[in-house]
Amino acid sequence: MNFEDEKDYIMRAIKEMIRVLFSMLFGKKFISVKQTDENKYEVSGKKLTAFEEMVDQGLINEAENILLDGIDYTQVNEVAAAALFYQYLGEKEDDFLLQHGYSREEVLDGIRQLLQNAGYGDLAEIMDSTL
Repeated sequence: MNFEDEKDYIMRAIKEMIRVLFSMLFGKKFISVKQTDENKYEVSGKKLTAFEEMVDQGLINEAENILLDGIDYTQVNEVAAAALFYQYLGEKEDDFLLQHGYSREEVLDGIRQLLQNAGYGDLAEIMDSTL
């Protein structure tokens, strides 16, 4: 498997994990997950768009730390916001991620940890077995 194939494979895995998580969180089938209502998703009063702006500024680790420190895993919309955060990260170019001290594998690890902490550890294990 070459680098491009691996990148595409990881990106597909990220999107699939998020799609399945959204289906479980909201009780309906999602074909794909798109952020349609930007103001709907927040963590500890901070809008998802604010986290995305931090990412765009290269403050990826800082944004992730704030998100994970503030998330209430019992709140569906907060878990959804975190999932969308990782999806947004996963869509960034590898060069951008590496330039700012992050990697696509860390995005996948973040989603796995999100699934575990939100009570969907079985889903994380199932998804891992397919990777």
